[in-house]
Amino acid sequence: MASLDPTASPGRWDALHALLAALDAQIETVYAERGIEGVRPRFAYPLIRLAHTGPLTIRELAESLGRSHSAMSQTITAMRREGLVDSEPGADARTRRITLTGRSRALIPFLEAEWRATEAAVDELDEEVPHALSAVVAELTRALERRPMRDRILAHLVEPGSEPDVEPGSGSAGTSASAPIEPSS
Repeated sequence: MASLDPTASPGRWDALHALLAALDAQIETVYAERGIEGVRPRFAYPLIRLAHTGPLTIRELAESLGRSHSAMSQTITAMRREGLVDSEPGADARTRRITLTGRSRALIPFLEAEWRATEAAVDELDEEVPHALSAVVAELTRALERRPMRDRILAHLVEPGSEPDVEPGSGSAGTSASAPIEPSS
């Protein structure tokens, strides 16, 4: 029997990903309306940080922002393409320090103002809805500290070729570590 494509139906977090993409797109329109081309919302955080700290290596910047080295490297590559950052030799031959360009330095006052305005808009949204997103995120973080996502996934993972544990006489999967995930509707 062929298995069904588990990605054929929307996942539980698809709406959240779509919402975040739509919010980023709206922030980009704020930039475009002010004639700021080639700047993405994800650039604001590292650009503002560099403006306040001075040159940093990609690793230092990633750590200061709580991002992965890989993600920050990709962001730096995109910002370099847009003429927002350069690099200079670091403390040793293996490292490079990321620096702001004149273009990005000129944008920093606006990016900081937009950052503050975005935070105020998020506060407004949190007050407007019955379940503030910031509170939900905090609750999810606490739940994942109690039981990490890895453990939760493994509790539902059925390896290919294995059968889920079945309670004797129940005809249904038990709650053991090999119980399958029910598809979301």
